[in-house]
Amino acid sequence: MIRATVLGLALLGASPALAQCGGDFGTFVDTLKSEATTAGLDPETVDAFFKTVRQDPKVLRADRAQGVFQKPFINFSNRLISQNRVDRGAAMEEKYSDVFDRIEAEYGVNRGVLLAFWAFETDYGGYQGDFNTRNALVTLAHDCRRPELFRPQIFAAMELHARGDFDPDRTKGAWAGEIGMVQMLPRDILVNGVDADDSGKVELASSAPDALVSGAKMLEHMGWRANEPWLQEVVVPDTLDWLLTGASKPRSVAEWQAMGVAAREGDLAAGDMQATIILPQGHKGPAFIAYPNFNVYFEWNQSFVYVLTAAYFATQLEGAPVYQSGTPETGLNGAQMKQLQAKLQERGYDVGEVDGILGARTRAAVQTEQQRLGLPADAWPTPALLRQL
Repeated sequence: MIRATVLGLALLGASPALAQCGGDFGTFVDTLKSEATTAGLDPETVDAFFKTVRQDPKVLRADRAQGVFQKPFINFSNRLISQNRVDRGAAMEEKYSDVFDRIEAEYGVNRGVLLAFWAFETDYGGYQGDFNTRNALVTLAHDCRRPELFRPQIFAAMELHARGDFDPDRTKGAWAGEIGMVQMLPRDILVNGVDADDSGKVELASSAPDALVSGAKMLEHMGWRANEPWLQEVVVPDTLDWLLTGASKPRSVAEWQAMGVAAREGDLAAGDMQATIILPQGHKGPAFIAYPNFNVYFEWNQSFVYVLTAAYFATQLEGAPVYQSGTPETGLNGAQMKQLQAKLQERGYDVGEVDGILGARTRAAVQTEQQRLGLPADAWPTPALLRQL
């Protein structure tokens, strides 16, 4: 009964009524405790969960210092993808081949997809973070940047605690509250955790089979389409209308082929499948075709450059060649990107936070302005565009 009640509270946690944040930290914690006991959780369990809770300023600093996502795709991917990670990925694929066989049979998620996440999230389990997870979640829920994301995770963590699967004082992970080898939040663990090695417990920090199968189930829950591709490098003609490109502009594969888009290696997906053309550094840089499963990546991580790098690395781990960098035009540094975003805001565009990160809304605004100014509308901002604005 307690478990169902707390889980119900966790599922309600994203509602506006529960999205309070800020104010005195102690008072905020008292509010959380009151909500948990009102929902039916034993007061002693609640007190034990929050007994040593504290606000963690290191979590807030980490949340504010994500400058790595300002890097362009080529620089970012070169930083994350190393020969060591490629080699270790091959070794892990061989070591856990039976687990990946099971994942592909049950969930239709390719092994490369899980290997890439495993590599990027924790370096194949080697470093899973040393932040106290409870403190991180409560700190981020108290902070008013994204309380709707983190507040429900606190109640999910209490549910895990009630099950005996979460130690408030000892469970550690990433600064944003993710736990285990593929870094899953408590709610995702509740819904998608799998005891794949039949140990009797879901142990995402110590069991690779549990972590990998749970990650695959989570992707399925997010909408992964079984046994379908997600990304592929392509060659695009110079005559392509660049305004048609972008992650929000799907067309059928057959239509792209009719315009001269071709796979760099192998064949494109079926002609009736919807796909987008992504030019992360403009029409002179790398080019990819993204299929519907690519969009699921954004349910895992919302950074465009991270998602594209993870999706590409998954293809590389399955045999795709190193992508062709091309000769992209010089882009903007972080300060220039913030200046660009501010100028776009002045012109009425919603680019979100002025953070120096080239996200989806900034790309869309850039593409519109490029078209207006007679520049190649490839969504890649350059100093020339900034000068004209």
